[in-house]
Amino acid sequence: MTRRQGFVSGVIAAAAAVAVSEALAAVINLRESPVLALGQTVIKLTPGGVAEGIIGVVGTNDKPLAVASVLLAIALLGGLAGNWWTRRRPWSIALICLLVVAASGAVIARPYAYVGGVVVCVVAGSVVAVVIELLTRATAEPDAGRRTFLRTTGMVVAATVVVGGAGELLGSRRRRRQEIERARAALKLPTRGVAVPSGVDLGVKDQPPWLTPNDEFYRIDTALSPPLIDPYEWELRIHGMVDREMTLTYQDLLDRGLKDAWITLCCVSNEVGGDLIGNTTWSGVPIKDILDEVGIKPGADALLSTSEDGWTCGTPLAALTDGRDALLALTMNGEPLPVPHGFPVRQVVPGLYGYVSATKWVTDWEVTRFEDFEAYWTQRGWGRLGPVKTEARIDVPRSAAEAGKVTVAGVAWQQHVGISGVEVRIDGGSWQPATLAKVPNVDTWVQWTWQWDADTGDHTIEARATNSAGVPQTHEVADVLPDGATGYPGIRVTIT
Repeated sequence: MTRRQGFVSGVIAAAAAVAVSEALAAVINLRESPVLALGQTVIKLTPGGVAEGIIGVVGTNDKPLAVASVLLAIALLGGLAGNWWTRRRPWSIALICLLVVAASGAVIARPYAYVGGVVVCVVAGSVVAVVIELLTRATAEPDAGRRTFLRTTGMVVAATVVVGGAGELLGSRRRRRQEIERARAALKLPTRGVAVPSGVDLGVKDQPPWLTPNDEFYRIDTALSPPLIDPYEWELRIHGMVDREMTLTYQDLLDRGLKDAWITLCCVSNEVGGDLIGNTTWSGVPIKDILDEVGIKPGADALLSTSEDGWTCGTPLAALTDGRDALLALTMNGEPLPVPHGFPVRQVVPGLYGYVSATKWVTDWEVTRFEDFEAYWTQRGWGRLGPVKTEARIDVPRSAAEAGKVTVAGVAWQQHVGISGVEVRIDGGSWQPATLAKVPNVDTWVQWTWQWDADTGDHTIEARATNSAGVPQTHEVADVLPDGATGYPGIRVTIT
C-alpha cells in the first residue's frame, strides 16, 4: 500500500467510525454523540480571546465550525493512522487509542455522562482499525491493483453511508426534538399576544424593524445542540445562601402568573455597530418575587445559575432585586420560547450583557458570593458584572446613495438607563441632533433618524448616543474583551 492509499484508507476508516458512533448513539439513546461531546470540549477549552475572535469572524456560525473542526481533526488523525499502518503499526494503534481516550474523556466530562458513550467510543476506535486493515489487505495480494483498492474502498464508503443514514433514521435526538416541539406547540400559555407600541418603528426603508422576529433573533451560546427539555419534566432548584431552599416546576411558574415586558438583549461580543442584539417582548415570572420568597442571607451578592448543559453564569443580586423586569421567561414574542432560545425557561435581565444574566435552559440557582466562584466566561477573562454600555448603530444608508436628501437612521440603547439623544456627524464635522422614536420603557432600544443634504463623493458617517443620565457614548475605542466594545460607529458611503 502506498502512503497515499494509506492516508485515504485512514480517512475512510475515520468516516466509517463516525457513522457507526452516530448510529450507536441513536440506538442506545445517548443525549450526545461522541462527536458532539468532543465539539463541546473544544468550545470549553478555547480561551476567551480566541473564542471572541472566532465569533467576530464567523458570528453565529461558530457552532457548525466547531463540529466541522472536530470532524476534520478526526479525519486527519485517521489519515495519519492509515499512513502509519503498514510501516509503524504500534504508532498507528497508539494514535487510535489516543482518539478513543480523548473521545471517552469528552463524553465522561459532560453533565449527563453515560457509560454507554464510552462503549460507543471504543467501538468507533475498533472500526477505524478494522477498516484500515481491510483496505490494507485489499492491496496486499500479489495481483491486487488500483481497481481492487477502489472497489473495496467503494464498498466501505457505501456501507458507511448506509450506517450513517440508518443512524439518522433511528436518531433518538431527532425523535426527541419532534416530541419537544409537539409539547411546545400544545402549551396554552396566558399571554396577550404581541402588539407593537405606537410610534416605536419609524418605518425607514431597509432598517431592521423595532420588533425582532424570533427567527432573526441572534443566538450566542456554547451548546452545539440545544438541550431538549420537556416542560413538565423541567425543575429549577434554588439553594445556597437562602433561608428556605425551593424547587420550582413549570406549572409552579404558570400558577404564579406571567408578566409581560419589552426588553432588548445584547451580547458582550457585539462589535461597535454590530448586530448581536435583538428586541422583543418576554413573558415570565419576576425573579425578585422568587428570591424574596426563599429569603437571601446576609453577605450574598450573586446568583450562580446553571444551564441544563452545564454552562454557568454569575449575576449580581442587586440587578435581580432592584425592581427592574428581571424575569424567568417562558415566552418570546407571544409564543413559548423557541428551543434554541432556552425552552422551556430562561433568564432575561435588562441592563446586563447576556453572558452574566441570560441563562438559557436554566435548571439550577445558587445564591452565593462572587468571591466564591468563577462562571464560564469569567474564567476566560471577561468582566464580572457586565453592565450594558451606551451604544448607537447606523443601519442606513448601507454603502451608497444618490446626492440630495439622504435618510440616515439606526438604533441606540442602554438598557435600564435609556437614551435621551442621538447625534450624527459627517466627515468629522459638527454633531447634529437626530430625531428619536418613542419607546415603551428604558429597557428597549430606540430607533433614530436624521436627514442629510448629501454632496457627491465618499463620506464617513458617525453617530453617538447620550443616555438618560446625560452621559454621552465614549469615543475611546476598546475591544469587546473584557466587558464590551466602545467607540463611535462609522460607515463609509459613496454619494453619486
